[in-house]
Amino acid sequence: MSTVLPDYNNALFVNFVYLLRDYGVPVSPKDLLELNDGLEKGIVQNLDDLFVFSRLVFVRKVDHMDAFERAFCFYFYGIDVPAVAEGDYELFNTKQFREWLQQQIADGKIPKKAIWNYDPDELMDKFWETMKEQMEAHHGGSKWIGTKGNSPFGHSGNSERGVRVDGASKNRSALKVIGDRRYVTYSDKQQLRAENLRQALETMKHMKNEGPRDLLNLDETIRRTARNGGDIELCFERDLRDKISVVLLIDNGGYSMTPHVEITRLLFSKLHERFEDLKIYYFHNTIYENVWTDFRRLRAHPTEQLLQRRNDTRVVILGDASMAPEELVTHGGAISNYGGRAQKPSLYWLNRFADRFPHTCWLNPLSKDTWDNTYGAYTVNQIRDIFHMEDMTLGGIKGMVEFLSEK
Repeated sequence: MSTVLPDYNNALFVNFVYLLRDYGVPVSPKDLLELNDGLEKGIVQNLDDLFVFSRLVFVRKVDHMDAFERAFCFYFYGIDVPAVAEGDYELFNTKQFREWLQQQIADGKIPKKAIWNYDPDELMDKFWETMKEQMEAHHGGSKWIGTKGNSPFGHSGNSERGVRVDGASKNRSALKVIGDRRYVTYSDKQQLRAENLRQALETMKHMKNEGPRDLLNLDETIRRTARNGGDIELCFERDLRDKISVVLLIDNGGYSMTPHVEITRLLFSKLHERFEDLKIYYFHNTIYENVWTDFRRLRAHPTEQLLQRRNDTRVVILGDASMAPEELVTHGGAISNYGGRAQKPSLYWLNRFADRFPHTCWLNPLSKDTWDNTYGAYTVNQIRDIFHMEDMTLGGIKGMVEFLSEK
């Protein structure tokens, strides 16, 4: 007997699903069919209902909530909200800001010759004011039309596969919710901040029972006492402690890491708060026979000795991985190797790290999108072949934590 597959290509909102994927929300044809099933059952009566129901269907993690809301806003209202929070200077690099600025100049609201006289914060405030005004004044998007038109919702329209809806959204609460941007700090694409970095690192645990059995397990005591007919049986257990051991190696040499000093300091401080057993070492560009225990790189520490640590140690290497190929692959390639002695190439030591510490992640402050075309792309990709590499976005930190937390 042949199996009849569901025809999701003819379902409503196929293009919305594709848009959600473009915005980074993981959705599947099964989710689309679930949405359409709910529509057929009459769950949705207006656009606000659709917002709530589709969010329940498509969003499974708070990380994707902001991306969903922005995609919904663009698809149904035609408003393109950038993926940054208010006050974030990354706004100036977004397509939405550039298009807005060009339009402001074309409309004569911002004189082109005087653009450099504007304070960045003033420009940022003007952009968000315009965005909020657009949201507040919006009375219906290109996809949601109450009567006639080609929308799949409404009545008296031209859509062949629509869902009849009497009435329209009155309070526009969906647009208000989207405008609040309550979940933008959880987005994987967000820059690292103290609060979201702490939350990401807290998920990295390596818990073990340690010490004497001196911790009273109250639930188990009650259970066993009840089983004994009232005779008290005290149950003790060992304290559950986080025994993870972390080594952080930081590239603090050369000018290429200078733009990333602040984010490096933030990661440094949060790792210090999170882990008791944390060792910090420094290197220049890549790792050779020595690392250093001080940021001035005056006190050398043999790499061979570092490799004697337990192999379940979690190792985080922080650096842009961009350098001349000779520094990575040739004998005596270190730019600080003034004596010219026959030093093993860095690849030798990096492979030793990978063999000794399976849980090693290289954190790159350069955006993942630039790895294949940045200066030093050859060495970046050579190192990616050895270590799991993530960039220093919130999503990258989460990816690092997930990788380091694997048993």
